[in-house]
Amino acid sequence: MAKVSAVQKNDKKRALVEKYASKRAALKVIIKNRNLPIEERFKAQLKLSELPRNSSKIRVRNRCEVSGRPRGVYRKLKLSRIALRDLGNLGRIPGIVKSSW
Repeated sequence: MAKVSAVQKNDKKRALVEKYASKRAALKVIIKNRNLPIEERFKAQLKLSELPRNSSKIRVRNRCEVSGRPRGVYRKLKLSRIALRDLGNLGRIPGIVKSSW
């Protein structure tokens, strides 16, 4: 089980990403537009850098929904490999059965 503080910190980052997503996207469109004057694009770059760093999507860590484990997480299921195996063996995940041959 992961530290509760690490999971909570990651949840805070997710909230910040959601809060500032539209503002960041608008500024990035201005920055990437080559038809605008360089001064306007530079001002947009400065505004983007003034936003909180944790509002960037890249700062969020994929964690297991069950255990909070940061590594070995399947994106589609949002479960770590260990939790996936445990729940699969218990029959709690539809379509997953232990293989035997």
